[in-house]
Amino acid sequence: MRMSQNELIIEGARQNNLKNLFLRVPHNKVIAVTGVSGSGKSSLAFDTIFAEGQWRFIESLSTYARLFIEKLDRPDVDSIRNIRPAIALEQKNPVKGSRSTVGTMTEIYDLLRVVYSKVSVPHCPKCGGEIRKWDPSSVAAEVLENYPGKRISIAFETSESRETLMQRGFHRLWHDGVFADMAETSLSGGPPASFNVVVDRLVVRDEPRLADSIETAWKEGKGRLNILMFGDEGDMLSLKFSGQNRCDECGIALPEPSPIMFSFNHPVCACSECKGFGNVLVYDEDLLVPDKGLSISEGAIDIWEKPGYRWWKEQLIKGAKKSVLDMNKPFCGFSKEDKALLYKGGEGFYGINDFFEEMEAKRYKLHVRVLLSRYRSPETCPKCNGARLCEDALSYRLDGLNIYDVSNMPLSQLLDWLENLQLSPMQREIVKDALGQVKGKLSFLKRVGLDYLTLSRQSKTLSGGEYQRVNLSNQLASALTGTIYVLDEPTIGLHPRDTRRISEIMRELAFPGNTLIVVEHDKDIIASSDWVVEMGPGGGHLGGDIVFSGPIEEFREAGTLTSNYVYHNDCGATIIPAKVLGAAQFADYVELSGASGHNLKDLYFRIPLKALTVVTGVSGSGKSSLVVETLYMALARHFKTDSGHPLEYGRIEGTRKISGVRLIDQSPIGKTPRSNPLTYLKMFEPIRKLLASQPEAKAHGYTPGFFSFNVPGGRCESCKGEGWQKMEMYFFEDIFVRCEDCKGRRYGDDALRVTYNGKNISDIFELTVDEAYDFFAACDDISSKFMLMRDIGLGYLRLGQPAPTLSGGEAQRLKICAELSGRGGGKGRPAALGKGLLYILDEPTIGLHGRDVALLVRILRQLVNAGNTILIIEHNLDVIAQADWVIDLGPEGGEKGGTILFQGTPDALYDAEGSHTAEHLRMSLQRG
Repeated sequence: MRMSQNELIIEGARQNNLKNLFLRVPHNKVIAVTGVSGSGKSSLAFDTIFAEGQWRFIESLSTYARLFIEKLDRPDVDSIRNIRPAIALEQKNPVKGSRSTVGTMTEIYDLLRVVYSKVSVPHCPKCGGEIRKWDPSSVAAEVLENYPGKRISIAFETSESRETLMQRGFHRLWHDGVFADMAETSLSGGPPASFNVVVDRLVVRDEPRLADSIETAWKEGKGRLNILMFGDEGDMLSLKFSGQNRCDECGIALPEPSPIMFSFNHPVCACSECKGFGNVLVYDEDLLVPDKGLSISEGAIDIWEKPGYRWWKEQLIKGAKKSVLDMNKPFCGFSKEDKALLYKGGEGFYGINDFFEEMEAKRYKLHVRVLLSRYRSPETCPKCNGARLCEDALSYRLDGLNIYDVSNMPLSQLLDWLENLQLSPMQREIVKDALGQVKGKLSFLKRVGLDYLTLSRQSKTLSGGEYQRVNLSNQLASALTGTIYVLDEPTIGLHPRDTRRISEIMRELAFPGNTLIVVEHDKDIIASSDWVVEMGPGGGHLGGDIVFSGPIEEFREAGTLTSNYVYHNDCGATIIPAKVLGAAQFADYVELSGASGHNLKDLYFRIPLKALTVVTGVSGSGKSSLVVETLYMALARHFKTDSGHPLEYGRIEGTRKISGVRLIDQSPIGKTPRSNPLTYLKMFEPIRKLLASQPEAKAHGYTPGFFSFNVPGGRCESCKGEGWQKMEMYFFEDIFVRCEDCKGRRYGDDALRVTYNGKNISDIFELTVDEAYDFFAACDDISSKFMLMRDIGLGYLRLGQPAPTLSGGEAQRLKICAELSGRGGGKGRPAALGKGLLYILDEPTIGLHGRDVALLVRILRQLVNAGNTILIIEHNLDVIAQADWVIDLGPEGGEKGGTILFQGTPDALYDAEGSHTAEHLRMSLQRG
């Protein structure tokens, strides 16, 4: 068979659960890779195609560079032909530091630094007046324009001796309002330290003499001169001109602008107080006194309840008897004067400030630093007010705005501001290239649905979907050709209204000769692709096969699980309709009014209890601000499970009708590879006990702790039970390679010799949840939790999969499993699972196939049927249609959002006007 150069040909792919696949897909097309969770989509797209593309690049490096990576595993594949350089755009946000922002990540801020260094106008940081930088020609033009026909004197200030000046031909000076001849031996007040030397006296006319005299004075005055004239009232006027950025009124000089001057990562240009972070860490009273209903004697000051610091509490109680402080009075009843005395201390006792001063002196000790960090929280820098930059940098303005003001604009507003920016023809020519690039990048960000972001937004606060779309816009701006782009669900976090934009952008990326391989579940993205590869038929060991591969026209009638879902709304699983549960009859609500944080516009909304509520709306409409930063934080403070500050709101009612609140978000379940699904769900301990009960283990006296990879015993000591060893790459990012001693199995030979049903501890870690359910069928306490994981669509996960490698959606579903099993994994969790809880979930359908979404809804219904309330931020139309109550925000993102367009049942939403959600819900039903 003849091989075409326009095809990517994969032979014998066996990575992870792939089953010796053969695949041919066309280049220069948009290829959707879909299938149920765990079917092998990422194994094919990322672990095989992208990994091999990276290897081809690595092979082009020098032999010295390849020495550091020769131990890495290549994809398990026989051959991949016609592969191109590959770029992966994943949904995970790897940024952890606080210095990276959207502006630096996209390089827009770097370009704005160039613009500000070239055409911004300095303003005095003291009086706020504009500082103009002059040169001889501009001074001459200014004088000709404003003072024609006036008699003036052109002078410069100097401290040279009069004898020297006279030798050089200067004979008159001006000092203290008086013109005098230099030959005069005395002046009133004695010899001045400096005075103005008159270069010429003339009538202002457009003659060479004016320009020549100004040029001479400018040169002699080293870039400064004065124009002296009598005013209409007969008083002497002195007009000062300088080639420096110096305020004439205050005398404050600003340095010459340069791009580095506007960098908050430069030590000289960053704010000296916060070092360019925009905030400082301060001791937080809410952390010091988490329960303000307690008195000091009852333990209000948390840190003084620690065993090593109780002396401070005792000396306070003893010494404060002579003061006005009442040790038995609740802290919330303390006046400002009482608190000031408590912090400062008084006669006979030390205060809180004294304690922290002593502790700060011991910061060289690790445990002290850790302890102090628990009682500090970030606060906007008092010196720069969060601007990150020094005063000099913030004194340069463009159209009245400094670079921080511009960075705080929503991107859509920033683009409009740049379009209407008033510049002279010369200025516009100077910054033409930089401004053009900024506008282009902003346009791409707007097209991917991120126009509500600001350049000052920290990169680490972006969701995985937002981070991926920022990178997608960067790729659009780079205009590469002949490249393979591998994308991981680019529609994550997007309202259905915005998915069409992503589809158009992917088509635009493919047009110049790129191949886009998109792992996706969204119906619209799949339907708009050129080619579809469906993996399956199931997840884990039931997946790894190609169910379908072909053009979109053939996929329409393929009759596969995904084809039926995309074109016939048949997800392959039964969904419990909301109406069957009597969702229209609600007796109680939690109500919140006056929500006005960020872009929220004084909102009132209510959540029916013992029901499933969905909050939806376009990107940036205020969903997270309303649900997480306002409602959750308010309830968490009420139930004393979080001391954070909610956004501004008026009142909240109905809190007595729930027993607590839990936030089940997409944050990782663990930060190190030692954490995995087994350890998180507390299943590792019963499995270790099971192994310790085997005859081989009993014969050697092995305890359950012997099978832990966290402590010495049965683990491999070469890698300390991690299975991997870190290699420092010096000029590259550090890499991890499989441990040569244990071959990645984490354990030594002694532990591996102990088996249960023929499998040792390492083999058990390699089992998927589906396999483990059958393997531990005889152990009800273990298999019951595996059943929950299967029911929620996690049957494909390996038991030992490191927590940092789990997607946000997978981590969130594990937390739901923890709730159902009584483990309790959400933020702000009460002691045990119970009725009357309010669960808040943030987009739990991320990464889920339509069938898995149906399974998730069924699991959530179990929580509702148990008497709990579910509140979900979600865009998935299938979930919205199955909700009991819907709250729709909009109409757009950013400042154009923050309004509740609708709240009610899904039936009523179908007929709502002016709602993008209602429009797409109707379209979805018509398509089905």
